[in-house]
Amino acid sequence: MKIHVNFPLQSLNSLNVPATTAEILLPASVNELFDLTREKSAKSYILGEGTNTLFCDVKAPTIIKPSLLGIEVTENDQYFSISVACAENWHNFVEFAINQGMYGLENLALIPGSVGAAPVQNIGAYGVEVGDFIDRVTWFDFAKQKLVDFTKAECHFGYRSSIFKQKLSGKGIITHVHFLLPKAWQRVVSYQGLNELRSSATAPEIMAKVIQLRQTKLPDPKHLPNAGSFFKNPIVSENTFNDLQQQHKTMPFYRQANGSIKLAAGWLIEQSGLKGVRQGGVGVHDNQALVIVNYESSQGKNIVAFAHLIQETVLKKFNIHLVPEVRFIACDGEIGHANKECQQ
Repeated sequence: MKIHVNFPLQSLNSLNVPATTAEILLPASVNELFDLTREKSAKSYILGEGTNTLFCDVKAPTIIKPSLLGIEVTENDQYFSISVACAENWHNFVEFAINQGMYGLENLALIPGSVGAAPVQNIGAYGVEVGDFIDRVTWFDFAKQKLVDFTKAECHFGYRSSIFKQKLSGKGIITHVHFLLPKAWQRVVSYQGLNELRSSATAPEIMAKVIQLRQTKLPDPKHLPNAGSFFKNPIVSENTFNDLQQQHKTMPFYRQANGSIKLAAGWLIEQSGLKGVRQGGVGVHDNQALVIVNYESSQGKNIVAFAHLIQETVLKKFNIHLVPEVRFIACDGEIGHANKECQQ
């Protein structure tokens, strides 16, 4: 297993924040995972492609960055079964599946990150979540030093959440994600933007439209450092929604199966007068208020402070607390979202 010491991480996070880890470990196979000591693993942070990570401090914890690759496909009369190693790029995998005639993931095209990170956040877009298509997840347990399979139900998928983000955070590594794509494909085109497509749109056409929409709305991190959608869309009760709608008639909303209402965080930020605002080298993107851009800050704590500004402003105007999607990493490991200790 490759190991580097005093390793700079600026090029390994899409917010382009300078940080250094005393040690980064790069396991390239399942066998190499068994070389990770329990003590070292317990104090580490698992890094994928760094598209959802904010390093708050100039020093980072020990980093484990797995580089397992490979895609295996089997099928029966009803399903395509696809096993994908954790370090495969998510969008490249989606393109592979669509090009092979295996449909269902087209709405999730162009989401940045690795396949192994996808279940952790239960990534989603345009009316689809990755958990809808996951059959099981293979996990390397640090404490038990063995591989464990989690069924879809055992993954506890929720809105931008899973058991890997909650109970099992920092306690192991996802090595493979196993997808089950029905051959009886059903298109999902009800979401705003996709509803412009014809009712008979093919999966490749839907993927192309999703790519077009995302490229229009979201800045390329290579040109403007960002982590995509910085905050989750808040979910509120029917009563809270009704009170808000009386004051804000044009407020976009999405009814959920359980009766709750999902609101658009970007709209709340924009209506709070923050679109295009900059502070300390950090700002809200001019075209998409859900994106925080690191224009010229060399300190993660400035991004944390700006995130706090957004949260406090939206809370004051709408009485809604925005929760970040981005994971906050201090020198000793992951901490609570926008924790004040990040700003010391």
